[in-house]
Amino acid sequence: MRNYFKFCILIISFLSITSCFEIIEEIDLKSDGTGTMTYTLNLSKSKSKLASIMLLDSINGYKVPSRADIQKGLEDIVSELNKAEGVSNIKKTADYDNFVFSIQCDFNSVQNINKISNQISSNQKNKAIKSSYAFDDNSGVFKRKYTHSEDVTKAYNKLKTENKKVFDDASYTVIYRFENEVTSQNNQKAKISKSKKAVMQRVSAMDVINGTGDFSTQILLKK
Repeated sequence: MRNYFKFCILIISFLSITSCFEIIEEIDLKSDGTGTMTYTLNLSKSKSKLASIMLLDSINGYKVPSRADIQKGLEDIVSELNKAEGVSNIKKTADYDNFVFSIQCDFNSVQNINKISNQISSNQKNKAIKSSYAFDDNSGVFKRKYTHSEDVTKAYNKLKTENKKVFDDASYTVIYRFENEVTSQNNQKAKISKSKKAVMQRVSAMDVINGTGDFSTQILLKK
């Protein structure tokens, strides 16, 4: 999911040394359209293996990223977000005991998210995956439009067999939280929480790569 705040800086660093990771995208949306977005790279299921590997300089021909490399990646993301319009309160966290890394920021409207995604996408040669968001506070409708490109499938097919295995147990999870209750949502793979104030969807990395995992949704909130 390379359109999201260049979080691939951390993913690429670890893809060659672990096959179990999860990317979590969280949007906490208020009734007035402001909110908070958080992206997390969770490698905790491989933490014992990673702790040992971090002591090495390289493995299987790949350079093992140091803490300094990871911090630099996070700082680059924060630096880019600091330049974005309508984005504030940017935070980064790095838990090296559990190997969980995250970036969080507040936004004035979902349009601010779209501008950041478009800017990052325009700097990439392969615009593999695109998402855009919309929220109408009058009707209480939150929408996400998701588009998959064959570019990501082609890139995956070019990988060596051993490198493809890193995606076998990987996943991408999206969580939307709201102040008001969810009346309905139209993505069959997503679930409404018991509190009725959140919607969650988890998609395997292979479904993302093959284009069979669709994040498109329309969520109607109670007024």
